[in-house]
Amino acid sequence: MYKSYSMELAGRTLTVDIDRVAKQANGAAFMHYGDTTVLSTATASEKPRDGIDFFPLSVEYEEKLYAVGKIPGGFNKREGKASENAVLTSRVIDRPMRPLFPKDYRNDVTLDNLVMSVDPECSPELTAMLGSAIAVAISDIPFDGPCATTQVGLINGEFIINPNAEQTKNSDLKLTVASTRERVIMIEAGANEVPEAQMIEAIYKAHEVNQQVIAFIDKIVAECGKAKHEYTSCAVPEELFEAIKGIVTPEQMEEAVFTDVKQVREENIRQITAKLEEAFADNEEWLAVLPDAVYQYQKKTVRKMILKDHKRPDGREITQIRPLAAEVDIIPRVHGSAMFTRGQTQICNVCTLAPLSDAQRIDGLNEQETSKRYMHHYNFPSYSVGETKVSRGPGRREIGHGALAERALLPVLPTEEEFPYAIRTVSETFESNGSTSMASTCSSCMSLMAAGVPIKKMVAGISCGLVTGDTDDDYVLLTDIQGLEDFFGDMDFKVTGTDTGITAIQMDIKIHGLTRPIVEGAIARCREARMFIMDTCMKPAIAEPRKEVNKYAPKIVQITIDPAKIGDVVGQRGKTINAIIDETGVKIDITDDGAVSVCGTDTEAMDKALGYIQTIVTDYEEGLVLEGKVISIKEFGAFIEFAPGKEGLVHISKICRERIEHVEDVLTLGDKVKCVCLGKDKMGRYSFSIKDCKEN
Repeated sequence: MYKSYSMELAGRTLTVDIDRVAKQANGAAFMHYGDTTVLSTATASEKPRDGIDFFPLSVEYEEKLYAVGKIPGGFNKREGKASENAVLTSRVIDRPMRPLFPKDYRNDVTLDNLVMSVDPECSPELTAMLGSAIAVAISDIPFDGPCATTQVGLINGEFIINPNAEQTKNSDLKLTVASTRERVIMIEAGANEVPEAQMIEAIYKAHEVNQQVIAFIDKIVAECGKAKHEYTSCAVPEELFEAIKGIVTPEQMEEAVFTDVKQVREENIRQITAKLEEAFADNEEWLAVLPDAVYQYQKKTVRKMILKDHKRPDGREITQIRPLAAEVDIIPRVHGSAMFTRGQTQICNVCTLAPLSDAQRIDGLNEQETSKRYMHHYNFPSYSVGETKVSRGPGRREIGHGALAERALLPVLPTEEEFPYAIRTVSETFESNGSTSMASTCSSCMSLMAAGVPIKKMVAGISCGLVTGDTDDDYVLLTDIQGLEDFFGDMDFKVTGTDTGITAIQMDIKIHGLTRPIVEGAIARCREARMFIMDTCMKPAIAEPRKEVNKYAPKIVQITIDPAKIGDVVGQRGKTINAIIDETGVKIDITDDGAVSVCGTDTEAMDKALGYIQTIVTDYEEGLVLEGKVISIKEFGAFIEFAPGKEGLVHISKICRERIEHVEDVLTLGDKVKCVCLGKDKMGRYSFSIKDCKEN
């Protein structure tokens, strides 16, 4: 017999069924939030995976289209690879939970979330986040939880806890916060320039709600939780550390790692490792864990120097940003380009503009989001870190970094009415040594401005790091962390924004949460740094968007027509609109509300296409003058085409002022003539005249 637990969460009922389904998993929670249903499971291997020095955690978020009553498109009719939303949700589930597993645990763990039904009132992503936390908490897998997650929206200055789909669409804030009993452990946000103080208030509003959920989880664990299983520790033996220190002193390790050139540091560590391998050649057990031991030795050295002496590996002050450089227009013929360099991190961004019809179509569980007009893609080739690896396409990290930069810039983009383009920016990582996603945000902003996209404000981003000691008040915040400080530190707190407020946050930590002073300090430090970056680096390169789009970019002109006339412009089976496109070479998009966009690079061709469209939608009335082409000659007159699909008859008596016997005596197929509408004849048909047109 299964057990069911319920609580009221943000005005809706959250129900968790335990031992109802998936009983062979280590832990399973059958989640119901409103009518949203998600099965969350947690499984672990019996033994650690051999030959690895990391915790092998896999998180899956599976979107099944039957959850919203859809059949997948395409020939296969099965769900394919994970959508971008699924990948991002998996990452948000992973980030708060990973630090809560034992650091020396090497058993494979998989958290799987199967979305089976979606209620627009209740987020399936949030339901999966809670489900994974509960599944692990009740399982026998070692875990220092529980943890809980809450989403916060902001509408008309009021915070909304766990907003529904419609509220999320209209919200100025999309914030996700995960917490343990004492501390915040994960923050993810997209915001419409929300001030720092208001953002902090929202974070801790979510933290309060998380405590209610944790109390609910505690009750479930008390009644259904399994005893945590024993595991084989993969910690480095303490005697190995002592032996290493006898060969490489702390002073020698400090000298090896404290340099501002990544390649020099890596070579120093390579030499130390080779020296230790030679010393321990007869001890296979120690050789197996030596790389991890050297890593831990580096980590302890760097953390000690930062925490006790405020000394950073590259010699910078705690608040100092690495050398900055920015330039635009480095790539010819593209619509916009910019390069941003911060120390040994370098990103080149290229912007491409296209008609709205090139917007990305989205086939997912969100019924309200079917297309995406702005796309930011991020690439991380192996050469950027001096490695050799075959490219297999973007992984989860690349998708996550691209989404973060995209979220950072969305609030400042012009509306479709203001700028009727689809926009794609691509960040190419040329060199990487810490926080390429924030460099990507800076380069993307400049690339958009260089392309002539009228963004509302400049956006910059920076990452703040952290090294903690033994007490809550023993910590050091680091502005602009490089790779080594990210690897060996406790936090990667990325914040983007304008001079007004925050547009995006992503926080990764390796410890069991942050105190409020650390959160407030990191947000304040990031604001100070991004102001510096904009004022000293980005604005000198390009201070504002260019007034016109690049000469190689397509030009778009919009007009609005009566929606009832759309069929006339399109024609039967698209015959009319295709004729205009074939003749002029432009691209034409028409929305259901009558907005017509004409896109092309030739101004004359665009004007011609617009003229055709305006002619087609203009009703004939007496006195209207039109120019057309002779397309057919009959004994009784000539048919004139004013635009594809729009014709009129000029009777033979209305061609010349003098009498003519044959139409061919005056007109030839293909002639261009001007006609005036005479109104309707006795048969109710419109008639036209060449001889009565005053413009002839």
